[in-house]
Amino acid sequence: MAAKKQKTPPSNVGKVDPKPDLGAVREQIDGIDRQIQSLIAQRAQWAHQVGKAKGKLAAAVDYYRPEREAQVLRQVVDRNDGPLSDEVLVRLFREVMSACLAQQEPLKIGYLGPEGTFSQQAVYKHFGHSAHGLPMASIEEVFQEVSAGSADFGVVPVENSGQGTIQVTLDMFLTSPLRICGEVELRVHQFLLSRSGRIEDVERIFAHPQAFAQCSGWLRQHLPRVEKIPTSSNAEGARRARSADDSAAIAGESAGQVYALKKIAGPIEDRSDNTTRFLVIGRSAFPPSGHDRTSLLVYIRDRPGALYGVLEPLARRGISMNRIESRPEHGHKWQYAFFIDVAGHCEESPLKDALAEVGEKGDEVRVLGSYPVAIL
Repeated sequence: MAAKKQKTPPSNVGKVDPKPDLGAVREQIDGIDRQIQSLIAQRAQWAHQVGKAKGKLAAAVDYYRPEREAQVLRQVVDRNDGPLSDEVLVRLFREVMSACLAQQEPLKIGYLGPEGTFSQQAVYKHFGHSAHGLPMASIEEVFQEVSAGSADFGVVPVENSGQGTIQVTLDMFLTSPLRICGEVELRVHQFLLSRSGRIEDVERIFAHPQAFAQCSGWLRQHLPRVEKIPTSSNAEGARRARSADDSAAIAGESAGQVYALKKIAGPIEDRSDNTTRFLVIGRSAFPPSGHDRTSLLVYIRDRPGALYGVLEPLARRGISMNRIESRPEHGHKWQYAFFIDVAGHCEESPLKDALAEVGEKGDEVRVLGSYPVAIL
């Protein structure tokens, strides 16, 4: 992404701005609002024309193009000279695009439920609130529903900045034919919530094991003797905690709102930069966006220097490797598959050339997906 040009602010030294007339200011704002509304309506009409230009397609998923959406949002960031932050403008434009796409049909997005999870927040951050979220009981079920076509896409957690990889997500890719279509980075703030809102009432806490790990220092200091009960998600913990005054949950603020719980304390995560990365999974591959990442699944034969043989063609071409993880290969004892994230798109050089060279050496390399790098 090109660096923004720094503008020199006008000099106001020694000048006193006259007090504006409130009525005139409001009149100007009303006029701008009318222009904004008119332009949004025009955008929606042109978005509908895009659908017509593509011809008669089967469903909303056929109209969705993540590479185009990423390009639009990067342009929003590049144009922004304030006073609103990049995050605010990206969120506004994301919602406009979400509403325009929903004119055809809302996208159906599976996520780890119930309602109120961080996965649901990631869905809305990436697809906007016009998408239709489908809460699932497990990450495995998200994969299954997307594979079956009951959901257009799925959003699943893959790693946390403090606690590392979500292994069940990686294991699903060993057998699933689904592709990675995007990624979402979400700052995660954990709160201690309960029906009464009093810390002295708490005898047990419900939470996902990752949440317990992220807040372990705070819990040791403030509630060292309470019973810790693991749940499938933080929102499920919040749902269970609402039934008794002596129960609490570790969850996000949205879960507290959904299940009418009061905030006891928070944020209580041990690391202020606590961030979870989510993957968007779907059934199709998409073209390059101009700033992409590729996830690879590599099955390596048991021979000296095997892993080096995969990584060396990438390094020789200056391709940055963002992450590498190993998981036991299903059906082959003591054999391992490697998950590797690299910069670039598999359809573009130099990554395309590197993958071709690795394939010539006989190692099995599966491209899980090339997708736009997360925007904010």
